[in-house]
This record gives sequence, structure tokens and C-alpha cells, in this order.
Amino acid sequence: MSTIGKSRGLTRLADEDGYFTMVALDQRPPLIAAIAKAKSIAPEAVTFADMLSVKRLLVKALAEDASSMLLDPNFAIPAAIDILPSKTGFIVTLEDHRFEETPAGRRSRAIDNWSVEKIRRVGGDAVKVLAWYRPDAGRDIIAHQQAFVRTVGAECRRYDIPYVLELLVYPFPDNAAHTTDYVESPDKKAELVIESVRDFAKPDYGVDLFKLETPVPAASLPAMDGSGAAQATAGAFEEIGGICRQAGIPWVLLSGGATPAQFDRVLGYSYAAGAQGFLAGRTIWLDAVQNHFPDEDAVLSALDQDGRKRLRDLTVLTREKAKPWSGNFRTADFAFEGEFAARYA
Repeated sequence: MSTIGKSRGLTRLADEDGYFTMVALDQRPPLIAAIAKAKSIAPEAVTFADMLSVKRLLVKALAEDASSMLLDPNFAIPAAIDILPSKTGFIVTLEDHRFEETPAGRRSRAIDNWSVEKIRRVGGDAVKVLAWYRPDAGRDIIAHQQAFVRTVGAECRRYDIPYVLELLVYPFPDNAAHTTDYVESPDKKAELVIESVRDFAKPDYGVDLFKLETPVPAASLPAMDGSGAAQATAGAFEEIGGICRQAGIPWVLLSGGATPAQFDRVLGYSYAAGAQGFLAGRTIWLDAVQNHFPDEDAVLSALDQDGRKRLRDLTVLTREKAKPWSGNFRTADFAFEGEFAARYA
């Protein structure tokens, strides 16, 4: 059973009816790439001011329609915390986008000078960690990633704040499709995604909400037409749903750069398997940034016409197909004044 603090935090992430319709604005390398494309410059030439400008535009345009937003402390919070609506949930990133790449796998770490305690102090409703993970990585790599996730989970329990864990499978350096970009592996195997979820659904990691990728590449998802391919794909999603149901952990989908049509299909399979929403970024706002920045008025216009429409369409789909989440606030019977305060651990 979740604590009251964690349940209250998850309630802040969902809308008033319990649907997670969340927007991710913590992207760092993908947004740098989008700005570089828009300005026809090298990624290294993208400035801190550019990042602040875009993050502020995204919050300004999209926050009113999102149940919550995922912000990073290096760019998004200093850019736009002052205009984040009070009704919009506030998820904060902990992990650094600069990971360690080794032949045996990737090691994640926290942003320098950042912690769960600081996220709670800054008013965050939840902590988010992205952990690059493959069950077939080197033993030391797996141990490092598990220890990283477990340590954050312990801190989230200490500060009674929800823990949102994002898992991403990645290609090894000797793979022909290897890249360090934040893009979906085109040749990933469903069992790697499924087993990753199984590993971290164990209680000792303390995960309260999973942010997951599709187990089958978004570009390869068949239509939900009852065919053999569709049934096999649905089976992979259902395995994830079954793990999460057994563990009592809600799950939402990340867009991972999928096109709008591809992400709609991802959500169709996911909601049939029990997912309860989305935490999506690029599928909502990428085109507006890479096609119009640095013309801020044009970016805002594109976000208003296309980005907000996209977010609203995803919200409609979610409310039609997903099951809402509801918090568990049951408490024991109390017999005297002060007993709750004394017993709440």
C-alpha cells in the first residue's frame, strides 16, 4: 500500500478524473538537436539562452492542457517555473543526460548537485529517473544500474515522494545500429523491455509509476486487426500489463520520438493492456520547435495550432481507452489525538 504522501503526489500528476496526460519537457540532447536543426547550426553552437527560450515557450503553450509536466533543473525549471500553473503537476528529473558508455553497457548517474531532497524542497510532486537498462548487459553494469535505481527509491521513501522510473533499452557499441541519441532502437527485442520491467517491479526498488517504451518498435507495430502479428504484439504489451498489475504499479507510455500516428497505435495496444496514460514530449512539440525556432511567435502559433491539438487528441484517446488511476488513502482506525502523527512513518 502506498503512503499518503506518495498517493497524494500521484494524484497531483493525474487530472481530476485520474488520467495521466503528461508532457515531458526535460529533454536535453533531443531538444538541442531540434534547435540546431531549426537554426542550421551545429549542436555545440546551441546556447543556454536558446534552451531557456524554448523550454519557456513549451510551458507557456502546453501547461494548461497537461495534467502534469516533467521539467529538468538545468534548463526547464530556471526557464519557466514561474509560469507553471498551480493546477499542473510538477515532476522533476534527477538523472544526468550524460551517461557512461562502455562495451558492456551504460551507467547512469544523477545530475551534479541535485537530489531527491532538493526536488522535494523545490516543490516537486514526483521524482523521475531514466535508467538505461538491458538485462543482458555486463554483470557490473547491471549491478550499477540496479543500485542507482534502488538508492533513489530509498530516498523517495524517505521523503515520501512518488518515484517515476523510465526504462530504455539501448544498442551496444558493437551493434550496427548503435547511437547515443535518444531514439528508439529499431531492432530491440520485446523480451528485453519486458524483462527490464519485471526486474524493477520488485518492491525493493520502490517504483510508484513506470514510464515505459513500447516493447515492439513503434514503426513496426501492426494494425490492431486481430491478425497473427497483432495478437503477438498485444501479447507483449499484456506481459508488461500483467507485471504492473501484479506489482500494483501504474504505467504510462513515452513517445520516444514516434510520429503522431505511430504513438496513437502504441497507446491503443497499451491501453488494451492496462496502461493509464502517457508522458510524451517530442510527438507533441518537436515539429513546432524544429520548423519555426528562433521565431518565438511562430513557435507559439504552431504549438497553439498543432501541439495543443495533439495533446488534446491524446487526452481524448486516453479518456476513451484507458482506465483511470485512483489513489489509496485508507488509514487505520485511530483512538486518540496524536496517534496518527505518532504512527505515520
